[in-house]
Amino acid sequence: MVACVAQDSRKLRATVPGRFRYPLAAAGGMATTKITITLPDPQLNEIRKRVAAQDSPSISVFIQQAVQKSLENAAEFRAMVEQALKETGGPLKPKERAWGEKMLSPRKRRTKSRKAA
Repeated sequence: MVACVAQDSRKLRATVPGRFRYPLAAAGGMATTKITITLPDPQLNEIRKRVAAQDSPSISVFIQQAVQKSLENAAEFRAMVEQALKETGGPLKPKERAWGEKMLSPRKRRTKSRKAA
């Protein structure tokens, strides 16, 4: 049970320690659009368990947070790649890319031809 909820519209948060660690109004005043998504049953069941345990206030907020974290991770990864490219001489040249693709692609197995006896 929530003891007290802050009334700031941009940061509506429950104040029960260890519960509802995330904003209840996850959109924070931004325009939102309702969509329909499809999830595998095990993922949805896990999300419902977390909502029931009050780790997240709702399925919608859980999904919003997951999407936000994914976007942040992608941006961090891009920044790391850009930094690595700066430190190593820039993007791959066509010859380097071809070599890398050749090294990373599955190799065809050589089969010995059977001699008819």
